[in-house]
Amino acid sequence: MPDTIRTIKQLEGYLDVLTRQSLRPFMFKISGMVETATIHILNLSAGSKVSSPAQAHQGQIDYELSNEQTDIVGFFSTEHKAIFTHHDTYVHMHLITKDRKKMGHLDEVIFKEGSLILYLPLD
Repeated sequence: MPDTIRTIKQLEGYLDVLTRQSLRPFMFKISGMVETATIHILNLSAGSKVSSPAQAHQGQIDYELSNEQTDIVGFFSTEHKAIFTHHDTYVHMHLITKDRKKMGHLDEVIFKEGSLILYLPLD
């Protein structure tokens, strides 16, 4: 992945241009070092009823990471905002550390320059 891609917004723009002629939606993977990242999990009690995003996020717990080797699995679609991506983005990503001790939905990230490999599906 180019060193100029450091944030989720930059990644989203890069994927949009790079895959304009490809089949969409698609999954992708990124392996490498993140300088910093914020991930979250939802920790709802057993039997909780969820009927809105606000209710689902009442149990949200955020975690801050720094200088971690990670694998990130993501989904890209320009047609599924608020369906399987958030309402303001074309991507939805989950991060797991290489040691498999931390994982969650990726909210923010600063990718480390020169350390990332981007895996895309073959057309």
